[in-house]
Amino acid sequence: MTAELVILPGPTPKGYADARIGKGRALHVAGQVGWKAGVFEAKDLVGQFAQALDNILAVLTAAHAHVDDIAEMTIYVTDIAGYRAARKQLGPIWRARFGTHFPAMALVAVTALVEPDAVVEIQCVAYLEHAP
Repeated sequence: MTAELVILPGPTPKGYADARIGKGRALHVAGQVGWKAGVFEAKDLVGQFAQALDNILAVLTAAHAHVDDIAEMTIYVTDIAGYRAARKQLGPIWRARFGTHFPAMALVAVTALVEPDAVVEIQCVAYLEHAP
């Protein structure tokens, strides 16, 4: 693991980390939307969230990285009320892909994304200890 958790006093965050310390080469993953090969198979937040995470996993695999290497993540959604309503559905999707690894995260509501059919976009930074 190259993204060490920083423990702060007070309540433990749920579903994210307050901070992580990265060591190694930085991998900056551009915003990944919920499409597969340029096609949005899902129109809803839950389906696109799952696909966007799968796209991040594909980038990590290509870079010889692992989910534990992710130190920071930003999630952009076009419907914050829809995100709040879907949180119970999103948890199992996260755990199936990332387990209990939670990067330092921010979630930002935006009015639109560059891809007109996108409802979620995720970017992250990972640290790779070993060169491929």
